[in-house]
Amino acid sequence: MTVRDPVSAPDAAGRPRRTTRRFPLFTRDTARPEGGGRAAGGDAPAPARQWPVLTVVLLVGLGLLLTALDVFRWGTFLVGAALLLGAALRWTVPDVGMLAVRSRFTDIATYGVLGLSIALLALMAQPKPVLEIPFLKDTLHFTVS
Repeated sequence: MTVRDPVSAPDAAGRPRRTTRRFPLFTRDTARPEGGGRAAGGDAPAPARQWPVLTVVLLVGLGLLLTALDVFRWGTFLVGAALLLGAALRWTVPDVGMLAVRSRFTDIATYGVLGLSIALLALMAQPKPVLEIPFLKDTLHFTVS
């Protein structure tokens, strides 16, 4: 294949053709994120193909149910843990289906930061926090005396 100029690209048959550097008026397709393929083969049923995202969504749903049933601390902790599990799945499993939204790095960073923040805030919730960070007591005073 020979390239005629710096802005030529092959067409469907592999022949180079001239393309423009302008963005198209209408987007015809988008690239699938890295790792966005099926988590199981195409012959498997839909839930088996999307098991990573279903696992995370079911754990988040269980955490929200616990929160609604007045088990606030452990319900919100479960939501954070589910997001951390999503980050771990995105890092270790090559194809995670719909759990892949952006690039692998961005997904891991987003799921990880949000999951860690939610889990730590759940552990620090009043009354009787499980986790106490000493310097926060000096910097943040949200109590009325």
